[in-house]
Amino acid sequence: MRRSFAVALERYGYEVTVAADGLTGLEIFRGAGDGGFDLLILDVMLPGLDGIGLCRRVRESSLVPVLMMSARGDGLDVVAGLEAGADDYVVKPVDTYVLVARIRSLLRRATYAPPAAQAERAAGEGPPPSEGQPLVFGDLTIDTGGLEVSVSGSPVALTPTELKLLLEFAARPGIVLERHTLLRNVWEYGWDGDSRVVDLCVQRLRRKLGRERIETVRGFGYKLRR
Repeated sequence: MRRSFAVALERYGYEVTVAADGLTGLEIFRGAGDGGFDLLILDVMLPGLDGIGLCRRVRESSLVPVLMMSARGDGLDVVAGLEAGADDYVVKPVDTYVLVARIRSLLRRATYAPPAAQAERAAGEGPPPSEGQPLVFGDLTIDTGGLEVSVSGSPVALTPTELKLLLEFAARPGIVLERHTLLRNVWEYGWDGDSRVVDLCVQRLRRKLGRERIETVRGFGYKLRR
């Protein structure tokens, strides 16, 4: 399966490095240095160091997009992988075109630049800010130009998916955003997307920004407190 996916992805123009086990994968990843890889695909059932453990080790030093591959789409593997810091997941067996679609979505998030219209919507009241002007919500500051986030002046490291999710909230502060809207805008899923990715990514944002920052509106979705 590893070899067949590598060959298929190379046909789509990607440069692929493979590893047969988690420890080897971690060694290759660290040896490549910062920016050595644009995206990681981790199988949950890797020998030696499983995909979930590998994801945790990667997240200790890197915000590289991570796509988790699981054979059990409705099991604990998906939740554990997302809690470990994965950005998305696919369930085996998976068609190549589905895998490529998820990869393209993750790579778009990694190079995301918010349009000026988002900053204007986030202003709420008064004249719209100029493009790149920081958005401030209490002690939370979002630099929409530099794509940097800080709380009480201290920088907060967010993965591309976490950052794009936060920007979705910041574009409409105080407005409840339904899960399917966030799936469509952030993960580029249709109506059949798994809302667990939203819930778990929100949990990760709360751990980094403060639990009170994003409010749950039960039965509807989430909103960013002004």
